[in-house]
Amino acid sequence: MRVLLYGGGGREHAMAWALSRSPLVGEIHCAPCNAGIASLAKIHDIDPSDPEKALDLAEKLSPDLVVIGPETPLVAGVADFIRERGIPVFGPGALGARLEGSKAFAKLFMARHGIPTADFDICETVEQADAALCKRTPPYIVKADGLAAGKGAFVLGTLLEAREICINLLQRKILGESGRKVVIEDFLPGEELTVLAVTDGSTFRFLPSSQDHKRAFDGDKGPNTGGMGAYSPVAWADDTFLQKVSFQVVEPTVRGLALDSIPFRGVLYCGLMVDQSGGIRVLEYNVRMGDPETQAVLPAFGGDFAALALASANGSLGKTVAESTSRFAVGVVMASKGYPSYYEKGFPISGLERASGKDGVIVFHSGTTINGAGQTVSSGGRVLTVVGTGDDLPSARARAYSALDDIRFEGAFYRKDIALGKGVKHDE
Repeated sequence: MRVLLYGGGGREHAMAWALSRSPLVGEIHCAPCNAGIASLAKIHDIDPSDPEKALDLAEKLSPDLVVIGPETPLVAGVADFIRERGIPVFGPGALGARLEGSKAFAKLFMARHGIPTADFDICETVEQADAALCKRTPPYIVKADGLAAGKGAFVLGTLLEAREICINLLQRKILGESGRKVVIEDFLPGEELTVLAVTDGSTFRFLPSSQDHKRAFDGDKGPNTGGMGAYSPVAWADDTFLQKVSFQVVEPTVRGLALDSIPFRGVLYCGLMVDQSGGIRVLEYNVRMGDPETQAVLPAFGGDFAALALASANGSLGKTVAESTSRFAVGVVMASKGYPSYYEKGFPISGLERASGKDGVIVFHSGTTINGAGQTVSSGGRVLTVVGTGDDLPSARARAYSALDDIRFEGAFYRKDIALGKGVKHDE
């Protein structure tokens, strides 16, 4: 079949890689792209967040399946426009995408359907925010309601800092409409975990669990980023644990969407916090696969991703067989000096072929492009995700870091401790 993939980052390169491995797929088109995706797909230079342009391309290509990677086109309703033309789409429409597009909507949805999450207040004025903050003790959690490209969640150590952030969002509009409302919620201690569930709105299938590393530097130091690496699966997230996640989180979410008459065909990203006693709370929903989690999850997945996405898009997921995880994967992000703040672009990247040629190694491109001289150069803050795979986590990790030694570009940096010390039971 012909597949049209929207999105041009590391997540989409991993998706294109997984789609290309399916015997169902004969042709992949992508809009836009990076230097890695260009080796797997025919490229179309459009903005997938523009519903009209996205629809025009879909109508021109008449694909058998459209896969939407990023959150922005999903929130913009691109899936709705394309589905109305009778084309199967892997990705929810605008109503379902509100689970990510509005944190206030998501929290109210969880409260309405009995899904465990932190206690919260939704505030539209500084006065309301003051009252919500005074009910709590540090650290204070403040989240902008709308999409903010990973810059809308704040963990503050003092009441003064928390109040200043609320003023910046609600009065000074530093995030524009995304900060028109804020969610203030209780801090949840524990260990974070990502569980991805592919659903067609009535049933679901789990993808391998994962954990990512948000801070820029080793030891979880430095500023928050979009993610500096991830590994999959998580050893202590065994079948018994996933049954608990299914019963407490995913089943009531899918059931709640149906009760609220919200169609949903795509991925439910459940960001979970697990406390010392094994209690589960939902930190957030996303309505697409994560980045860089996808770069580890799909290599660890033992099944046919294209078949799974098509079954979700067609509403026939219940006819598929649940696949088990077959491998371990560790992905380490190579970033540009200065990320997540200011960074320079355009530096030639060497060693890609040597690294990719190693056994059990995949190099996914995020912020790369081809310059006028035909060189692969850096074009973003997160440039590459170097993934090692293996029969266990230590061997996967060793392969990733061995390949990282082969790759060079000016100002490159990466964490040395991705997945270090992981792979043990949660209660050990």
